[in-house]
Formats: sequence, structure tokens, C-alpha cells
Amino acid sequence: MIEDIFYDARMRMVDEQLVRRGITDKSVLRAFRVVPRHKFVSSDYADSAYGDYPLPIGEGQTISQPYMAALMTECLKLSGKEKVLEIGTGSGYQAAILCEVAGQVFSVERMRPLAEKAEGLLASLGYRNFNINAGDGTLGWPEHSPYDAIIVTAGAPAIPGSIVNQLGENGRLVIPVGEGFSQTLTVIYKTGDGIRKNDVCGCTFVPLIGKEGWPDREGII
Repeated sequence: MIEDIFYDARMRMVDEQLVRRGITDKSVLRAFRVVPRHKFVSSDYADSAYGDYPLPIGEGQTISQPYMAALMTECLKLSGKEKVLEIGTGSGYQAAILCEVAGQVFSVERMRPLAEKAEGLLASLGYRNFNINAGDGTLGWPEHSPYDAIIVTAGAPAIPGSIVNQLGENGRLVIPVGEGFSQTLTVIYKTGDGIRKNDVCGCTFVPLIGKEGWPDREGII
């Protein structure tokens, strides 16, 4: 009965928050209908999991608003076979969405407890096309580069050069860029002729902390 209630809430989320706001990619909409978002928050927030807002996931981090997660995924323009890098695993929800719409997913999380929890949850849900690493996401994951697409789920003061360097030709990078808690969602296209940038909309994300991001005042890395 509980699962039926969450199913209905998930369908409403897709129809009312995503479709009505212009998300049209069929594979993205399917992924958001399939992935059980309530599994990626604590039981205290399960009833709010399909609401139109971010939710805390511990360690001072959040799971993004469904629409923003969908918009960022759609901006990657995935066909289903790509190798994707995610910076900021968090709860693992965005990684699960990517597992549904891409071929292979690599994800880097600064906080080891979150990385380990997300890894276990994704595996328990049956995903096998992912790898998670605990480390400084601003440096990417060079061992597996180049990537067809990269998504950054935290706000950067500037676009990290290391991440751009790991983007393959004709690749897409989606990243929030700006000061403090006010950023612009930006898409970077990498071609043989260089880099092209497109600003999508305003957004608010937690800070991207690391060597090529904001300073780590807590000494985690």
C-alpha cells in the first residue's frame, strides 16, 4: 500500500513538476517515473520526497529539487550509450537517474559517508553500470576520461579546468556557476573549434568545495 502511494506521488511529480515546465526528453521522463526518490531520503522525509523542493540528506548536503535534476539531465542530451561523470554523488538519486539514461556512470563524492551510503543504495536497487569514488570532485576522475557528458551538482565559483579537460570532443558539461548560493546553470559544449557556453537559468546549489572550487573550511579534503 505504501509503495502504491509513492507510485502515485511519483507520477504526479513527473506530470506536474516536469512535463508542465517543459521537460520533454522521453528517456528523462521515464527515468523520473522509475527511480524511487523516497529511497534516497531518510524515512523522516519520505512523505515529502516528491515535493517541489530540495531536501536535506545529511552532512550539510541536499537532494536537488526534482525539476532542476530533470533539467540538468535533459541538458546533457544523452542517447543511452554515453559515459557520464557526475561531480557530487550526494544521496545517489541523480546517479540513479543517470544509470537509467546513460551507458556508464562515474560519480565522485567529497564526503566518504555519503559515497558509501549511495553506493550501497544504488546496488540494492539493482544498478550495475556505475562506479563511485570518494575524493575531490573539482579534479574530476581522470582515470576514466574522456567523458561524453559531465554533470556537476554543486555551485562552482568558476568552471574547473580539470573537469573541462576530461570532457571528450562534442561533450557536454552542465554546471551551476556563481557566487555563494546564487548561480547560473551553464552548459559547456566542447568541439574541435573550442568551447561554447550557454546560460540556461538561475539556480541555487550548495557550494562545490575542493582545489578548483570553494575553499574547504571543514578540512574534509
